[in-house]
Amino acid sequence: MKYIATFIFSIFVTVISFSQRANDNADFIKENYIKKEFRITMRDGIKLFTSVYIPKDSSQQYPVLMERTPYSVAPYGEDKFTTRLGPNPLFAKEKYIFVYQDVRGRHMSEGQFQEMTPAIDNKKDNTEVDESSDTYDTVDWLLKNIHNNNGKVGIYGISYPGFYATASLPNAHPAIKAVSPQAPVTDEFDGDDANHRGAFFLMDNFSFENFFDAPRNGPREENPELDPTLNNTIKDVYDFYLKTGALHNFNDIYYHNRAKIWNEYLEHSTKDDYWQARNIRPHLKNIQPATLVVGGWFDAEDMFGALNTYKAIEQQNLKNNNRLIMGPWTHGAWESKSWDHFAEYNFNRDLNAKFQQMEFDFFNYYLKGKGNLNESEATVFVTGSNEWKSFNAWPPTEIKQKTWWLNKDHQLLLSKAQTEGEDEYISDPANPVPYIDKRSSDRINQYMGADQTFASKRNDVVYYTSDVLQNDITLLGPITANLFVSLSNTDADFIVKVIDVLPDTNQTQRLVRAEVLRGKFRNSFEKPEPFVPNKPTQVKFQLNDVAHTFLKGHKIMIQIQSTWFPLVDRNPQQFINIPTAQDSDFKKETIKILHDASHPSSIEVGEMPAN
Repeated sequence: MKYIATFIFSIFVTVISFSQRANDNADFIKENYIKKEFRITMRDGIKLFTSVYIPKDSSQQYPVLMERTPYSVAPYGEDKFTTRLGPNPLFAKEKYIFVYQDVRGRHMSEGQFQEMTPAIDNKKDNTEVDESSDTYDTVDWLLKNIHNNNGKVGIYGISYPGFYATASLPNAHPAIKAVSPQAPVTDEFDGDDANHRGAFFLMDNFSFENFFDAPRNGPREENPELDPTLNNTIKDVYDFYLKTGALHNFNDIYYHNRAKIWNEYLEHSTKDDYWQARNIRPHLKNIQPATLVVGGWFDAEDMFGALNTYKAIEQQNLKNNNRLIMGPWTHGAWESKSWDHFAEYNFNRDLNAKFQQMEFDFFNYYLKGKGNLNESEATVFVTGSNEWKSFNAWPPTEIKQKTWWLNKDHQLLLSKAQTEGEDEYISDPANPVPYIDKRSSDRINQYMGADQTFASKRNDVVYYTSDVLQNDITLLGPITANLFVSLSNTDADFIVKVIDVLPDTNQTQRLVRAEVLRGKFRNSFEKPEPFVPNKPTQVKFQLNDVAHTFLKGHKIMIQIQSTWFPLVDRNPQQFINIPTAQDSDFKKETIKILHDASHPSSIEVGEMPAN
């Protein structure tokens, strides 16, 4: 009881402290800024609701710093002030003209919303609009109508607002000088939010669309939930999603065809024109503004987006001013007050003050001409060794490609040797492997770095472990799983995990990276192929990048499984269209991981040479 009382008191003190800080921030903003609200007309006549906070001090000119969002620019009303301006607390006191805009079709803006608005590079007339043109028209209006601006504009955003930041880059207004896409949604079939390597992220999307995807008839301040009962209905996500069953049941029972985006996702179960049009990467050419791409190594939503937005700009622009920052953060956690640990990781110090100063310096340098910008091309936090590293490129050019080999008796061989044997497991959709060994009513972020011992004990998970490391091994850049498999049916998912086994009492299996591939997409996301039962088949796919040091005395483990529930929807393990599959279509399957001389399954990594 004493513990409970102390805990409750600590929460009370925290809430009071947070409320006091928020009130202090609101008071500062009211004292130093004027708030104006506008409905800015786009080239096709649609009006977008925009809140503008203008410094009261008119003795100097200020740059514009803008965020465009589908999540509301509330509070609405010129007498109602936000408690925070800009990406982090440093910006309000520095003073900018802060602009927040409800994007087309969301909240108080007019128009029809499109999921990940397709980019139109060569617009024929004013009826052809996208997020680049809406940003251009907004910037043009602001420069002409907001006094005391210095003619320079910066744009930032995290997650979906990160997409809108990215989408401002093609054919950008000349006044846009600095853009920071942070955890940007980028390619929702390959690796962000909706799907990873063609596998549908069930739990996240069902939860998200419930609050995001309600039909609307026009501008509105609040966005209602599709099914307000779900918060009370879902007590345990594993049980809820398993009992609901096949994908079509979620619409039949809860959404009743009212969820437009959910329906679009499931109607397009291959990387067809719908998904290809919503991949912003091919449009990131001739980029003029300076860019700062930010992401987190434990971002469950858009780690892929950060890494691949940066890479797309690098690969498609011979001359660019493009930087990358990657730290051990969850989704957007770099803007929280502090960050010194996560899941099984302890970073031994707060990491956010450093990042927020770097972000502040970036915008101040390009928008105000203040200070120096000395950061390298890529600033990356290496977990395991807990150190920030700077590189002239990402992935670093210094890394050497290494291959780890799967072998009999659960062996992971870190150097070339003769391999033999195979491992077999039965994947049962009625008893899928949980994504974490905790029960909850919503997704637990900690799965990205959680102990995997619970999984290695299951009969439907195979694992391979190295000998005790005699030296540190640092991996930088992407990891590729190169598996040879044999299935008793015609389809399966493959989840590959890279794990750091600690030399502690519990031999903690700390997750470093994990990714899934829906097997029928092993050769093409556009044209899925069935497996031939019992025929050895190569399955090769890339996991997201890492920056991690396996310390001397640790071990390296690889785990492979075929369910990851309810993070990923269940594969019926037959070659059928999963969104229309029936509950009776889900079958057990015998899966073999081959590692004999003719089928040498392996993991390909980029290793930093020892100094």
